[in-house]
Amino acid sequence: MTETTTPDYLSVLSSTERDFLVRNNGDQVKIDSLKGKKFGLYFSASWCRPCRRFTPNLVEVYNEAASKGDFEVVFVSADKDEESFNGYFSKMPWLAVPFSDSETRYQLDVLFKVSEIPYLVIIGENGKILGDHGVGTIQKYGVEGYPFTAERRRELDEAAKEEQSLRSILVSPFRDFVISPDGNKVPVYELEGKTVGLYFSASSYQSCVEFTPKLVEVYEKLKAKGESFEIVLIPLDNFEESFEQDFKNMPWFSFPFEDNSWGNVFRYSESSDLPTLVVIGPDGKILHANVAKAIEEHGVLAYPFTPEKFKELLEIEKAKEEAQTLESLLVLGDLNFVIGKDGAKVPVSELVGKNILLHLSAHWCHFCRGILPKLIKTYHDIKAKDNSFEVIFISSDHNQASFDEFFSSMPWLALPFSDERKKNLEKKFKSQAIPAAIAISPSGRTVSKKLRQYIAYFGPDAYPFTEEKFKHLDEQLDEMAKQWPDKVKHKLHAEHELLLTRCDSYECDGCEETGYAWSYLCQNCNFDLHPNCALKNDEETDSDPTDKREFVS
Repeated sequence: MTETTTPDYLSVLSSTERDFLVRNNGDQVKIDSLKGKKFGLYFSASWCRPCRRFTPNLVEVYNEAASKGDFEVVFVSADKDEESFNGYFSKMPWLAVPFSDSETRYQLDVLFKVSEIPYLVIIGENGKILGDHGVGTIQKYGVEGYPFTAERRRELDEAAKEEQSLRSILVSPFRDFVISPDGNKVPVYELEGKTVGLYFSASSYQSCVEFTPKLVEVYEKLKAKGESFEIVLIPLDNFEESFEQDFKNMPWFSFPFEDNSWGNVFRYSESSDLPTLVVIGPDGKILHANVAKAIEEHGVLAYPFTPEKFKELLEIEKAKEEAQTLESLLVLGDLNFVIGKDGAKVPVSELVGKNILLHLSAHWCHFCRGILPKLIKTYHDIKAKDNSFEVIFISSDHNQASFDEFFSSMPWLALPFSDERKKNLEKKFKSQAIPAAIAISPSGRTVSKKLRQYIAYFGPDAYPFTEEKFKHLDEQLDEMAKQWPDKVKHKLHAEHELLLTRCDSYECDGCEETGYAWSYLCQNCNFDLHPNCALKNDEETDSDPTDKREFVS
């Protein structure tokens, strides 16, 4: 919301029947009493756990800031019933829009585009918005953030960046400790001078459930070697019982469950994925924004997570890529075979020297079923010319029956269902989204992880799978796009222009079919159109129809 369109915020707090706000003792306070004051609109609710965590912090800050005489807070409730509102409001020393005035509360939600709570908007003495990140500012800086404006937040952030330390990252105005599994408070200063990992995790995420034991193994190995390394859990569980159940199996420290300053710590991560492990060096500076994948792949060898170590690991990875063979990919102990249509075992050794396509797919996946007919036709066309070509199905189906049904429609080989080699392949190829088609050369080296795109466009003409061939195909795709306009307007998405964008795959919002390589995309709305849908006719685009070319999916 810009200042040039700022409405009279005092007037929107009132209604035709009401010119007052209320206190938790029932007293009425005229809205006009806010004139000449800074005030915050606090959108919150008793059912919201982050709100319940934040409110005591806001109370502490309010009591100090309000003593200056020019600051007030107005509670805008999202509670579902008056009893919940009254119970929650009874803990607040500030004003509120009466619960009975649901229309005003709704209009404030709409006006300020409230999408999540707690949310604190600061209004200045002149009636204009000073900042809408009041929650984050208070969590990070407490009353020091007063008057909680965007300008004050930037000023404090710059100072914190220059003086970054473990304390500036982990200590909040309301807490200077972490807790141990036995519930003891451990001062943050005891962690200073160590390498510290901040582990963002939630027990409801299967990826975290699978990663935690690996992290425990790495942690205990490092501690046994006497390394100066600690981990602090940043719990993202919704329920305290879940947190306690999870934390009791961890040998490291944690933020208290009720502490909600983790949002300020999370900004040091470059990823919103879970699990995330941010590493802080002994000097208190961020070493890496997320080493979870490095630990997955390299375990204890990834320590101490420095740029030099990651450079070393990269060289190791390159050496492994150079030495990769089909057998190193597909053989694990006695698991040295794939299966054919009749369930017969085909030794991996019989496939060595062939061009292999690893087809990662599943029956439940709409995109997988969509591309299968094209892939089957491409398979037969290539096999008719070169018998040294084979496809191996790597299933992500949920059960044996689904696997059997889907595999029965395929003319090629497969890894047996629930084969433990699948996890190794997912790790190797960084858990490629399905459907995925990975090209393996006769030498056993990986040639391309985006073969799906080439097959969707070029079918058997994508063969043989060589780097030189793919370079030529990329040139063809780029040349194809030169025939199309850079942007179009379309009646299916009239509010924004659609930009021609190179991408892997998507579902067209026009014909609802899967598209590859090129899309007319609105990034704001994640709206995609195939080029042939975007350029279908003159009524749907302002572009010159002579620029149009049929899109092939």
